[in-house]
Amino acid sequence: MAGTKELGGKVAIVTGAGRNIGRAIALTLAEAGASVLVNARSNRAEADAVAREIEARGGKALVHIGDVADAAAMQAMADTVIKQFGRIDILVNNAALRRERPFAEMSYAEWREIMDVTLDGTFHCVKACLAALQKSGAGTIVNIGGLSAHTGAKDRAHVVTAKAGIIGFTRALACDLASDDITVNCVVPGLIGTPRPKDKPEPAHHMTHQTLTGARGRPEDVAAAVRFLCGPGARYITGQAIHSNGGAYLGA
Repeated sequence: MAGTKELGGKVAIVTGAGRNIGRAIALTLAEAGASVLVNARSNRAEADAVAREIEARGGKALVHIGDVADAAAMQAMADTVIKQFGRIDILVNNAALRRERPFAEMSYAEWREIMDVTLDGTFHCVKACLAALQKSGAGTIVNIGGLSAHTGAKDRAHVVTAKAGIIGFTRALACDLASDDITVNCVVPGLIGTPRPKDKPEPAHHMTHQTLTGARGRPEDVAAAVRFLCGPGARYITGQAIHSNGGAYLGA
């Protein structure tokens, strides 16, 4: 694959990598030289397509279908990538659910569904990969946050809370894992122009916030920030939330 290979010899896991931002991150890390495990919860066709795209560009890829909310499935994922590639250097926790429901109508089951994937799923992935990341010597965890965790959003109490929890988890892990030479950061996308199903309207906070440039971002813009944090030039950065949203957080 063309370009600088600053991640050559590294092995990365990207959860929720079958489409949109996750797909862009997987492709970008592979472009940088990393071997990549492409995770998806259930859509093997999408995950396989991303892996084929990586391989077509000369990279190495592996697919693992598994729900991040399932601790055993995530341990199986970690075991699979170690068996295939021998190590884990980078974990990108991108998998998340985004639902909308007025709080007055929200059931506890709906609340838990979001927490199980977005917050608990991140816990399960870190637990499964931790021993390998500790052996890396330069381990990297990048959690994908959300603009609404910082701005709030209507009809998204569960999503906002889970994504705000990701910020806290990032800071806590940065403290816990610094002695293991593992950096832990969060990239916060916002107002990214990703395809949405016809029955899914634009999120409410997208309508109330605008970028400073007036343009929507691309999944590749988020992936570029992740690539930097995974590279050798970012080893002095940890515990941070890096906003990739065209200044939308400032332009409320």
